[in-house]
Amino acid sequence: MSDISSTALIELAVDLASSLNTENRFDRLLDNVRKIIACDAVVLLSHHGDMLKPIAMQGLSRDTLGRRFFIKDHPRFKILCESSLPVRFAADSSLPDPYDGLLMDREDDLPMHSCMGLPLYFEDRLLGLLTLDSLTPHLFEDIAERTLQLISSIAAATLNNALLIQQLESQAAHSQRVVEELTEEALKRDGGELIGESSAMLKLKQEIDIAAPSEFTVLVEGETGVGKELVARTLHRQSARSQGPMVYVNCAALPENLIESELFGHVKGAFTGADKNREGKFLLAHGGTLFLDEIGELPLAAQSKMLRVLQSGEIQAVGQDQVEIVDVRIVAATNRDLKKESDEGRFRPDLYHRLSVYPINVPALKDRLGDIPLLAGYFVEQVRRKLGAGQLKISGGALNLLEAYGWPGNVRELEHIVSRAALKALSQQKDKAIVSISASDCGELNHHLSNDASFPNSDVQEGHQDMSLREATDAFQKQLITRLLTQEEGNWSAAARRLGTDRANLNRLAKRLEIKVVKSVRH
Repeated sequence: MSDISSTALIELAVDLASSLNTENRFDRLLDNVRKIIACDAVVLLSHHGDMLKPIAMQGLSRDTLGRRFFIKDHPRFKILCESSLPVRFAADSSLPDPYDGLLMDREDDLPMHSCMGLPLYFEDRLLGLLTLDSLTPHLFEDIAERTLQLISSIAAATLNNALLIQQLESQAAHSQRVVEELTEEALKRDGGELIGESSAMLKLKQEIDIAAPSEFTVLVEGETGVGKELVARTLHRQSARSQGPMVYVNCAALPENLIESELFGHVKGAFTGADKNREGKFLLAHGGTLFLDEIGELPLAAQSKMLRVLQSGEIQAVGQDQVEIVDVRIVAATNRDLKKESDEGRFRPDLYHRLSVYPINVPALKDRLGDIPLLAGYFVEQVRRKLGAGQLKISGGALNLLEAYGWPGNVRELEHIVSRAALKALSQQKDKAIVSISASDCGELNHHLSNDASFPNSDVQEGHQDMSLREATDAFQKQLITRLLTQEEGNWSAAARRLGTDRANLNRLAKRLEIKVVKSVRH
């Protein structure tokens, strides 16, 4: 065979460089090699430690791509991997051929033939092999050694660049899928901030500081609207996984027939409608945190699958035999009493114990004495920025009204009411440089309070018709605290427990209200 011209080698390099960004980049490499060197089969294999993996091939049966060749089991591959130069095997070599029985359209072993391999090195690192086979003996013997070295160098550079591009594309695609799975709320309020200085909030922040650096599974418990998702984001942000993704799953919104697919992914054709491969939430959260909101709504059938993943760290996509290992920290949230649910058979006890390695309870807003003004100010500033308004403040009367309300919807309800009140105030005071949110802008709260039998009570209403809201609030609080302290015979700790606060806060409030109760001592 005559030597290969320099023009052909230049064309090989140019064509390969131009095809790097194409999906069939590896097939283009093999096409170009076969244009220069006539052969019946050519295979590109990537090197993975003690194994070679076919990533493109021509002339061999399709199942070749699914094979993994362990180098120690194949003497020819071992010789090629240990060589820095192209190797041509003798036509009568006694070494077994790794492609025996794999030649396309032939059922028997390869007959006496030409076999050659080119080690592909880039910066002294073996990337893989390029192997060529022909049914014609001695076909490769006349090719100059220097020409084969040039082809090896060009192919190695192409393989290296193509692998880098493939890796970047894969990372970019994964990152895009992660971004798509993140909730809009998490993107807008990345992490957020836990606002509040009450004793209940200080305790919560302390619990987060303890749990966040660990890898423990955390169960965030609390009423609807208290900010459990914000706690989960704070845990993620303060953890060692903060640079990884945080993926949100609303367990209550998962269709029961698609739960496994949503959590663990599926392969194309796994079921009707599965028109492409899809990564599940666990795989998307690899290296980061998976937030399972409303975990108490997960059906019992799905709970067993969840338990298996938490125990082993292994997931299996629907329709796929292969098991994958995921590195994910679980943070779950619920507004249910999962202990009671598990005791009554509505939630698996073993899953409950797996989830509640470190339970964190988020306090209700009614138990966060003194936090409402801070939260109101935070939400007012958020609204101001969102609406592009000038100065926006909240009046003392409006704050008194907010503090008097019981907040069954917790922080979420407070945010919505402040937002609506701010919008009303801005609409009514368009010409003012400083817009003030008044109590009248929170009109719906006046309606709620007027229909609330617990505030103020009939005694306060009848005796203090002309009081301001703050004065009426103080009178009600003073009357309630005095009554409870009397019932508890002056025991401040017992009264504080009944009021859902701690003794220190109760003492400060009593001091401001000038309450004095002497503890009685029984004889």
